[in-house]
Amino acid sequence: MQVIKLNAIPSTNDFLKELIQTGNAENFCCVVAENQTKGRGQMGASWSVEEGKNLTFSLYIENIIADIAEIYLLNVAVAVSIFRTLERNNISKIAIKWPNDIMADNKKLGGILIENSIKGDGSITSIVGIGLNVNQKSFENIPTASSMLINASKNFDKEVLLMDLLHELETTIVSMKFNRAELWSIYKSNLFRKDVPTVFEIGDSGRFMGIVRDVSAQGLLIVEHEDESFHHYNIKEIKMLY
Repeated sequence: MQVIKLNAIPSTNDFLKELIQTGNAENFCCVVAENQTKGRGQMGASWSVEEGKNLTFSLYIENIIADIAEIYLLNVAVAVSIFRTLERNNISKIAIKWPNDIMADNKKLGGILIENSIKGDGSITSIVGIGLNVNQKSFENIPTASSMLINASKNFDKEVLLMDLLHELETTIVSMKFNRAELWSIYKSNLFRKDVPTVFEIGDSGRFMGIVRDVSAQGLLIVEHEDESFHHYNIKEIKMLY
């Protein structure tokens, strides 16, 4: 696996895009940075971390997704890969928060941002951006954030953790079509606040109480409303408040 390590750059996703355009990125090429000054989260939210304390990297994926219907399966495979890696490192109370957050003890431990491109020949390539809070001790003014250190009360070797996670990601992604049922089972059984009454927000429509029941193959969140009706929501339609 091609691993490129950098100090401070604006965005590992953007750096990797430049490598791809110049033909210098092989499949599963990884760009990792000690500090990402313009990191992005889901829906354009900023992603900032304390320099040198955490993992921020991007992974290039090609020749894996053959059909647009399989795009969300990649999200599932990535989330499950992180989940398994955290389990091996004795992180407790891990959950996957739809659509792209990794939680531990009800706080955000990491995030995923996947950018997909469809080429003229119909092939699909993806850049998987991952941010994982590892050895950061405090998160000023971010009460919903946590780290592996806070959860497990010990420091982690970031290099060892990175190699472990990259191996898990490659193994899981390459075989995801054959392990579809297993990956979905792990993903759904560890969904954050599944089957628990939760407050949601829908744009200007305000807030309502609902229950996460499932996630569709297309990545839509299935929420049961108080009137027992079921509604499907995409990423931009709904926000879970916790």
